[in-house]
Amino acid sequence: MIFGKDAFGGQARCDIAKHDWPTPPKPQSCELDYGQGLVVGSRRKASFVCAGDTTLHQGKALPIGQAVELGPYKCKSLPGAMRCINRDTGHGFKLSRQVAKRF
Repeated sequence: MIFGKDAFGGQARCDIAKHDWPTPPKPQSCELDYGQGLVVGSRRKASFVCAGDTTLHQGKALPIGQAVELGPYKCKSLPGAMRCINRDTGHGFKLSRQVAKRF
């Protein structure tokens, strides 16, 4: 999980190395790697990542039950999953080996 900037000011992103859910078809607008995680920005519903980089192994793992917050974003480590939300919009995601849920 990593916090960063998008065109509108911020985002929370989480990539996953292995998953059982089907990766959605890559949109024509994505010229990089697609579907390796989820990202939520400042204005829209969460979406699948289109990027040429990864957030995997970027710092220490967040212990289960703990959360990190930055600006409107809050990400919490759950048993077997990560849940991130933009508290201003209510949009976010839950990402695990079994599910990639966007809201």
